[in-house]
Amino acid sequence: MQRAVRFAMLAATLVLAGCKWVDNGADTDRPETSRAFPKAQRAVSELGSNQFSTEIQRDSVGEAQKVMDLAEIKRGMTVADLGAGEGYYTVRLADAVGRKGRVLAEDIDRAAVDRLAQRAERERLDNVSIRLGTPDDPRLPANSFDRVFMVHMYHEVQEPYAFLWRLWPSLREDGRVIVVDVDRPTNQHGIDPLLLSCEFERVGFTLDAFKDAPELAGYYAQFKRAATRPEPQAIEPCKQQTGTTGGKTR
Repeated sequence: MQRAVRFAMLAATLVLAGCKWVDNGADTDRPETSRAFPKAQRAVSELGSNQFSTEIQRDSVGEAQKVMDLAEIKRGMTVADLGAGEGYYTVRLADAVGRKGRVLAEDIDRAAVDRLAQRAERERLDNVSIRLGTPDDPRLPANSFDRVFMVHMYHEVQEPYAFLWRLWPSLREDGRVIVVDVDRPTNQHGIDPLLLSCEFERVGFTLDAFKDAPELAGYYAQFKRAATRPEPQAIEPCKQQTGTTGGKTR
């Protein structure tokens, strides 16, 4: 209840003051394609640690069905599954949108992409396309998606402002971005939902829905595209005070 109140207030009146980001020239460890954007002022989880990998276990608590119900997935939709991994959501979304729908599965791990391609061929998922992305660009076609899913992966995005800015044009007019994550520090494979909302807001999204759900091993957050997105150099990075989840975001 307390978090629901926090998010009701956030959705209605979110005005977060930017913290100044200083370019001290120490960007050589970042992709050149990210350097026009501010660097994340938080930790980023390492890739590859995923406790949500057992599909039978996930289905036993109705995870995917719950998420798809909250996202109002319908037959004929076009959806993207970012950080698709072994394809848990890809397979279930393919069934949910039906033969006339489309699923684009994306990951930055080439080995995972190759394995998912083999699975799609083996299971005859004719409505699934697979794409290799990059840490700062999901490489989604513009004006194409009704829903974009990022399930237990956003905390691993190394360049969130570049990534989200480049994702923004891919949504259709009524499209939504769906994030499922855990309320804990970003270096522990989670993200404070207030920090999550701040980062989305800064690049031109608006929080549309939020729900705590134990069967999701975390929370469900849904964003819609705002009327405009800022130029990269105008983006103010969010910063959470050093400490634990729930700290002040500014």
